[in-house]
Amino acid sequence: MVTLLNIFKNQTKRLASLFLLIILPLISSNISAHETAQPVTAPIAPAWQLKTQSGEVISSTQFQGQAIILHFWATWCPYCKRLQPKLVELEKQYQDQGAQIVAISFNEDDGALPQDEIASRGYNFITAVNGDEVAMRYGVKGTPTTFFINKDNQVVFKSTSSDISDPRLELAVKEIVK
Repeated sequence: MVTLLNIFKNQTKRLASLFLLIILPLISSNISAHETAQPVTAPIAPAWQLKTQSGEVISSTQFQGQAIILHFWATWCPYCKRLQPKLVELEKQYQDQGAQIVAISFNEDDGALPQDEIASRGYNFITAVNGDEVAMRYGVKGTPTTFFINKDNQVVFKSTSSDISDPRLELAVKEIVK
């Protein structure tokens, strides 16, 4: 006489066998794939060319081989105004190792003068203007957005925060000046 307990035991054994035959090989092949995986490489920063407020042409090629803090911002953005002193502080702290801020102004109001605004805040970093197309190329959704680009033109960190106490900002600068 077959009892319910025997049926249950047989079903459990079948399920366990099925698991071992189908699932285990998938798991083990996935593990071995991870063991042979190549290291992840940081993405390359897209090339760009823009003009400054005074009409001077600047481009990403001018900064090849340099550690760049690429800061997308707008004159009307209060969060940018909050973040910029920290970026300037980091630039000064690591300028001997090559850190440099390059800013791109985008999504501006008519008549905005970004370089004048930077100067009025007491800063002297270069600012490209009319950077909407470049912002799209970088996938920038809002202000501020800051990319930390190493000397090999790799984006090692992207920040969309204005939190000046975020330790990742300095860690990113340390990484790009290596």
